[in-house]
Amino acid sequence: MSLTDTTAVLPPHSDGVNVGLAELLHYQKQAVRWLPPALSIWSQLSGQHGSRQKGRGMNFSEVRPYQSGDDIRAIDWRVTARTGKTHTKLFTEEREQPVMLMVDLSASMKFGSQLMLKSVQATHFASLLSWLVVSQQDRIGAVIYNGIQLRECKPTARRQGTLHIIHALMESHKEMLTAENHTASTEGWQGALRHMHHLCPKGSEIAIISDFYALTQADKRRLSQLRQHNRIQFVQISDPLEQGQTDYRGHEWVSDDSDTAWLDFSARKTRESLAIQYQRHQQFITDMARSLAIPLHTISAAQPLLQQIGSTRRGSAHATNTK
Repeated sequence: MSLTDTTAVLPPHSDGVNVGLAELLHYQKQAVRWLPPALSIWSQLSGQHGSRQKGRGMNFSEVRPYQSGDDIRAIDWRVTARTGKTHTKLFTEEREQPVMLMVDLSASMKFGSQLMLKSVQATHFASLLSWLVVSQQDRIGAVIYNGIQLRECKPTARRQGTLHIIHALMESHKEMLTAENHTASTEGWQGALRHMHHLCPKGSEIAIISDFYALTQADKRRLSQLRQHNRIQFVQISDPLEQGQTDYRGHEWVSDDSDTAWLDFSARKTRESLAIQYQRHQQFITDMARSLAIPLHTISAAQPLLQQIGSTRRGSAHATNTK
């Protein structure tokens, strides 16, 4: 469903409904903006819940005698006590940080009241993150679910990794838009999590991009298993109308492909009811993220992606550290 706001400015090459190659390739150039010293795009996103994020991992290399200027925190006290001379540990930076995307393009994501569908914004963020990852010479992979079938992209380095994911995003999104011609998948959200568990290498950074309407308490166990050996980020795609925020005061059929309702947006009760439902949903996601120490970031489908990241970069919004 889409109540189009004609005053909004769409990102280059995008019509807000379909996903094309040009609009996803556009983010290849934009990824350069987020290279060091802006080490992580996560710090540029707003969110209700966050936790301190470790940088690229460090592997132990060797122990050698302490030298002036060494970090005293790296002193190896066991070797120092055994030899009677101060020794320090040396570490080497991990050369590779696999990143895995789980992108939800299911029915609830086919919704937008102003600028674009939530599903389109999800593909934009997945593209930007993919280009950023390969520009840092890491591997990028994905599990993409659209309610009809799952698509897996094994972690791959260099440009072909991102191009493979972009192709899968476009095919999956096109399939979702014409879902009436296809049979729904029986695996669902749980199946996507299961595939992610089997596909991602240990030590990966996992970004789950969704509106999280399919998330249930039963998923906590699988997420906990994933988190044992990986770092997870929740990226929630939302729309203002879900929160009861709209200037529209007419009647509209609202549908998410599983349910349809005739809503009167001129009635305050209607807008308040939407806001209450969203607050309940938000509380559930926030509680789940906090209990698993998973950072939760929010992106609106009512604004261009880079505009949102740019505004937080200038200091208008910050994630909070709770860990």
